Amino acid sequence: MSLQLENLSLTVDGQPHIYTTNLTLEKSTMNVLLGPTLSGKTSLMRLMAGLDKPTTGRILWNDQDVTNTRVQDRDIAMVYQQFINYPSMSVYENIASPLKLMKKSKAEIDKRVKKSADMMKLGPYLDRKPLELSGGQQQRCALARALVKGSGLVLLDEPLANLDYKLREELRAEIPKIFAESGAIFVYATTEPEEALLLGGNTATLNAGRITQFSKTSSVYHQPQDTITAKTFSNPPMNFLKLRKKDTTITLGSSVQSEDFTAKNERQDQMATNSTLTTSSLHFDGLADGDYIAGFRPNHLELSQQSPESIAFNATLKITEITGSETFLHMQYDDDHWVGLVHGIHDLTLGENIQVFLDPSHIYTFDLAGKIVSSASYATEIA
Repeated sequence: MSLQLENLSLTVDGQPHIYTTNLTLEKSTMNVLLGPTLSGKTSLMRLMAGLDKPTTGRILWNDQDVTNTRVQDRDIAMVYQQFINYPSMSVYENIASPLKLMKKSKAEIDKRVKKSADMMKLGPYLDRKPLELSGGQQQRCALARALVKGSGLVLLDEPLANLDYKLREELRAEIPKIFAESGAIFVYATTEPEEALLLGGNTATLNAGRITQFSKTSSVYHQPQDTITAKTFSNPPMNFLKLRKKDTTITLGSSVQSEDFTAKNERQDQMATNSTLTTSSLHFDGLADGDYIAGFRPNHLELSQQSPESIAFNATLKITEITGSETFLHMQYDDDHWVGLVHGIHDLTLGENIQVFLDPSHIYTFDLAGKIVSSASYATEIA
């Protein structure tokens, strides 16, 4: 079982919504479409479902061209952010409705409805009407109706976005387990990197109608191929600054005196006697002389020096956001706006100059066109 998009594109009123896309999704996989609002996630899902016709290209289901096949003749189920239930029907009848259309027997309908309801923790509510349920229960009813069909392709368009935090967290953890046994292809759209990481599987990052990268979720996160993907798969987005390499010196930012560190190309056995030679500086050994873009995630900034190799930056604090266990620091460094995510509650004065520290082993290096040159050293170890 597979879904293939071949040279698929969508143009509406002369405006491109989806640029030429090639993508193959395999049986029994969870596939996340990750991107900000208006990045093309819903448009791509509507093409997969057959709700919209592509401008160019074709869609293959199990090697058969279904580009012009009607929605009702396709083996799909779809759940939207704005969940849809039939208000005059009970929860049982809502879940059973697609099976009745498929003319399944009463016994099979009863068996599959109860199994689907139990998975979604709706067993005690089968006799109620949707409007007698909480918002979370109503969304689970819509999910159960999609699950009960046993479709080969299940499309979930931000299905948890309107739920409260606790229920959203529960369902995020449950969805991969719920759908793992079905053998179907699942496509799940979200704007949240954390949700993509929790769901696992594969992730396609989208930006302005283009898929920028598609691979195993952990690989896309740890090894982004360009700055756009790195921004998309980081919350808050990845921070950037200038990087210049000349001979044995790496310069970060424009404040050369305080942000220089040496990356001497010495033998490994000299590390103990050469304080400027560290694993983090060796990360830049293969880098040719020139100008680059350095990127690092907000959670790698620290308010105190955590390792001897850490680089100190003097920045101006603009805003703080306290979440309870963490603090977001919005700061200005040179011409760049940075966000730091640090543990704990910190009482800092807005407008003051603060010193933040960064271990250079957490730096991603991109060329000036935004393409990856070197992944952070920690990423290659984890991935």
